[in-house]
Amino acid sequence: MAPLTRRQCLAGLAVTSLGLRGDPAHAARPPRIACLEWTSAEMVISLGIGPVAVADTKGYRDWVAGPALPAFCLDLGSRGEPNLELLLELNPDLITGAYGYGLDEAPFKRIAPLHTVPFYDGSEAPYRQAENETRKLGAQLGREAEAQRLVQETAATIAHVNAQFSGRTEQPLAVISMFDDRHVRVYGKGSLFQDVLDRLSLTNAWTAPTKSWGFSMVGIEQLVAIGEARLISLDPIPPHVKIRIDQSSLWANLPCVKAGNVRTIPPIWPFGGLAAAARFATLLARA
Repeated sequence: MAPLTRRQCLAGLAVTSLGLRGDPAHAARPPRIACLEWTSAEMVISLGIGPVAVADTKGYRDWVAGPALPAFCLDLGSRGEPNLELLLELNPDLITGAYGYGLDEAPFKRIAPLHTVPFYDGSEAPYRQAENETRKLGAQLGREAEAQRLVQETAATIAHVNAQFSGRTEQPLAVISMFDDRHVRVYGKGSLFQDVLDRLSLTNAWTAPTKSWGFSMVGIEQLVAIGEARLISLDPIPPHVKIRIDQSSLWANLPCVKAGNVRTIPPIWPFGGLAAAARFATLLARA
């Protein structure tokens, strides 16, 4: 079957035009939501609503992966410069975004109400903030029950994984993302991953200072500081970087690499919400 054109998608979305809670005629129908970035998109999908459009859908599928975007979801262009013309055509009931992207809110507010998720604003630990923001978004969308269920299911998933680790001697671990063959992003204090590690009673081998978003950007040689700790590397790793890493003597001589303690796990959005937290715990248990 040939893929749908943008015009066909827009026409189909128009036929199923939906309203937010407060419109009795559409109370049972989910709203039409456009997401300017991936954190709020993950949250919306986790509450059982498929967004009509998300910025950089390919990036979402590569870097976030789960929960999956619906097939009908359109691409809004880059997260730094979403397509205003397409947003106008879509006429969404709600636009969602997240703190930290530096976008001027005014043009979006002229199209539809704007809901901003203030993750990593320094007011709360990321996991606790994810719980609170999930409840807030659920209340706005008339999905309070779904939001509370997500909060409870995420806590239950983490508790289940914690029980799997209980009684086992787990060596410290560090979590990284690779972007080139000389530098890595290492997640530590202030990150969602650190909050999950704490709930799993696991020790983060990376104790160096982090940025406000909960990571350090360091040269690969600085990973010598974690010794033979387990190293958890997040996909995706760009193919050309993987080739260079495999050929790098600097990488090969790291104690954790020489000890065979490197594991690669599927993508998890480090700046995500509860779905990312549960996904991280689950994938760690399999690593």
